Amino acid sequence: QVQLVESGGGLVQAGGSLRLSCAASGRIFSINTMAWYRQAPGKQRELVAAIISGGSTNYADSVKGRFTISRDNAKNTGYLQMNSLKPEDTAVYYCKAIVEVEGRVGSKFQYWGQGTQVTVSS
Repeated sequence: QVQLVESGGGLVQAGGSLRLSCAASGRIFSINTMAWYRQAPGKQRELVAAIISGGSTNYADSVKGRFTISRDNAKNTGYLQMNSLKPEDTAVYYCKAIVEVEGRVGSKFQYWGQGTQVTVSS
């Protein structure tokens, strides 16, 4: 019913920047929360940043001051601006959205994107 498509990953040198996008489509009534997670090889998936519909945000301590999460409600799209990238930021980045679906308003469903690889070289 809802699809999330991430884009913007790639290879960048340490200190560089990337901007990830997450476009949501389908039978969307509203998006409550958009969040970015990441998973490095051999590690558990971890929350990087989240933004709720009112605009409040929260970040993992490891990315505070370097990453900025934002959203465009009109486009059902979320963004993660990543600056001052470090090799330890290397991971597959996943977008997650908590959505109210058309026809089932009041019930919230969680959807994940397929992930986009971010590689930071030293």
